[in-house]
Amino acid sequence: MTVGVGGKRRKEALDQLTDMTDGCVPIQEPEYRERIKRLQQALRSLGVQAIYLHASTNLFYFTGLRWSPSERMVAAVIPAEGELFYIAPNFELDTLRDYWMFEAPIVGWHEHESPYESFHQAMISRNISGGTVLVDEATPFYTVTGLCSANPEFKFELAQKVTQSLRSIKTAAEIAIIQRAHEMTLAVLKSAASILEPGITTTEVEAFIDEAHRRVGAPAGSYFCIVLFGVASSFPHGVKDPQVLKTDDWVLMDTGCVLHEYISDITRSYCFGNPSEDQRAAWAAEKRAQLAAFNAAGIGVPCEDADAAARQSLLESGFGPDYELPGLPHRTGHGCGLDIHEGPNLVRGEGTPMSVGMVFSNEPMLVLPDQFGVRLEDHFYLTESGPQWFTQPSDSIDDPFVA
Repeated sequence: MTVGVGGKRRKEALDQLTDMTDGCVPIQEPEYRERIKRLQQALRSLGVQAIYLHASTNLFYFTGLRWSPSERMVAAVIPAEGELFYIAPNFELDTLRDYWMFEAPIVGWHEHESPYESFHQAMISRNISGGTVLVDEATPFYTVTGLCSANPEFKFELAQKVTQSLRSIKTAAEIAIIQRAHEMTLAVLKSAASILEPGITTTEVEAFIDEAHRRVGAPAGSYFCIVLFGVASSFPHGVKDPQVLKTDDWVLMDTGCVLHEYISDITRSYCFGNPSEDQRAAWAAEKRAQLAAFNAAGIGVPCEDADAAARQSLLESGFGPDYELPGLPHRTGHGCGLDIHEGPNLVRGEGTPMSVGMVFSNEPMLVLPDQFGVRLEDHFYLTESGPQWFTQPSDSIDDPFVA
């Protein structure tokens, strides 16, 4: 039997987990103010008048206000010069004030009024009568068309290049939170492996992982959870029906949690029993591909180079080429932070150079259709001296949780 897999009762495994969040603090107000300062500098350098931030992750990133989007406009507008202001329904103003990170003027609108016209009047009152306004990439299409219709003197453009370039460079405070979140999830995955036994279902394991995440300090439990046994592991994001574990089944677990709004995301693959020679060979090929992507990363290196290195490694192991199966059917990795998938990605055509503070998943999954899939996923971030793992990757198919 694979080391660390099976042998514990669920209560025993849960009772051995403790809160791991001590000393890890949320992002503080000065950092949010610095984010706004850098955003305004970027707007000025582009000759842009303002940016519209819908109720989205970008709104939270720049202002500290977390708000669930709906058909009613709740947004922040940050001019290139001057103070930000909010737009929100009048009946939500007190709630908004309860949630905001710091005070700013609010432009209110009643239910019979147009928030798009409210935006127009707010801009005019601030002596912004034309030019380019960037629009948060998460803004619904109907909101964009409403803004365009009511504000023909403005040119609305997608904000993603600006928001992504700023958000992709994590500060030391962000790195510290992401580090702790990943340590928590790795402890959970190790604990989940220990409770496996013949007859356990994937849904039972998912429930355990959710509770285990709460035990280590993630109040909402698992942000997501994929548990797959046997052939189902060859489907990267799973199948609709649960599976029942059998001796010598292949196992894939992919999960993460949220800590102070930042997300973890780790995958482990191994055998519940004795792996076959094909499984050993595939696991070893996946391990080499993950390491190849990591070794290709570095300051100034185009993001696509890591993807190319992983695919070349798999090709040399007899898989692929490109996206052909058996092989790697998706990108090698993605950015991660407040969103589980952030740009830039480790994928062909992504020429963005890696910079200090960028965070990436490294998961060049190897899929063998109708057999099994191997995904080893860990995240790394870029330092002045090169890439640094948040969690140590699996070392061996026989002992997948050795650091």
